[in-house]
Amino acid sequence: MLNAETYLTPQKGIGGQIRINNEDFYVEEIPINNPSGEGPNTWLWIEKEGRNTLDVVLDIARELKMNRKQMGFAGMKDKAAVTRQWICVSNKTPEELEGLEEKLHHVKIMDIVPNQKKLRIGQLVGNKFRLMVRDVEDPQAAAQQAELILKQLEEKGVPNYYGYQRFGKNRPNTHLVGKALIKGGVKAAVDRYVGHPYDTEPRHIQESRRFYDQGELEEAMDAMPSGMRYEKMMIRALLKEKKKKGELDEKSYILALKSLPKPLSRMFVHAYQSYLFNRVVSQRTKLGMDKYIEGDILIDNEEHLIHEFDPEEINQKIKEFQAHPSAPLFGSKVPLAGGELGKMEQKILDEEDLKLEDFTVPKMPKLGSHGIRRAIRFKIWDVSAEATEEGVIVGFSIPKGSYATSVLREVMKLDVY
Repeated sequence: MLNAETYLTPQKGIGGQIRINNEDFYVEEIPINNPSGEGPNTWLWIEKEGRNTLDVVLDIARELKMNRKQMGFAGMKDKAAVTRQWICVSNKTPEELEGLEEKLHHVKIMDIVPNQKKLRIGQLVGNKFRLMVRDVEDPQAAAQQAELILKQLEEKGVPNYYGYQRFGKNRPNTHLVGKALIKGGVKAAVDRYVGHPYDTEPRHIQESRRFYDQGELEEAMDAMPSGMRYEKMMIRALLKEKKKKGELDEKSYILALKSLPKPLSRMFVHAYQSYLFNRVVSQRTKLGMDKYIEGDILIDNEEHLIHEFDPEEINQKIKEFQAHPSAPLFGSKVPLAGGELGKMEQKILDEEDLKLEDFTVPKMPKLGSHGIRRAIRFKIWDVSAEATEEGVIVGFSIPKGSYATSVLREVMKLDVY
């Protein structure tokens, strides 16, 4: 996991491999409420494979000839997986959605239910996982070791690292786009997203990015496969600007960024915040995640700051997962910890040559962030480990916004995606 350096559990990991097949990684959303069966909006319980949530939503919007803003979902789900989640289509009846599944790629519609309310980002309890770890030496012994580690995590919590999904695995680049934005380089952000090929990418994709880096926008557009839909959106916006003005200026690159779906464009700064957050968690975990350290800023389960507490009683609340030590998602208004912990957080900013006010992103303020304190750990429940002929099936549930790979990283003692 990018910038994650510390393990919580001392046991040797079980090793192995994950995601050999999409079916090895099963995720099911745990909703706050299920749809009622009445109302002007329609919720779709979908199962998708090898697709990310935003792509599926865009496909549904296209087929229904709707604006994407009329669609809703509670959380982004993994691409390299089989996942189930609710998608909301505003102001459409179930009858108007008949035949939709036939037009969608690798998507099954498991249920269609009307509901009074729409569905928004974050409206879920968490996610339930059932994951196959293959290529372990002794599945029976590995299952026992995995269960031992899972029980420790159940007691202490899991280090709340952001996984590679936040950054990209073959192209861990999203945080660098965010860093460019924060440093004031709108063109640099677009260049970083569209150009700069990685050796880990397929050759034809590398070639299309090189065309962009050389300023050959039309050639880059033609060379890009359909899967690079967001790069194409940005290049299309730049070509329109070039045709209109004869040259590209800073406003042109701002318009290119604005051409992207808002959930994606907002992800850039968030990814850089996540990159820095992982660094803080790596340092703080070494001191113990399930106890108060002088200077800690504590938060509750709703991420509200706990301003007053008895230091002698707070550790019990921490052990009961009613309070949590926190680390900053750095932003323009986020408070830093006190004492030595605060110095540690400030040192990370200094090493990145950052000030908190940089996170306002003056040239594109809607992409800026005030920041927030985030728990350095998360709760895990319903843990299990089962030996099979193929390996070990690991099961658990975790809260929204947490990463299953943080759990697997502890179980396997490997950097996993």
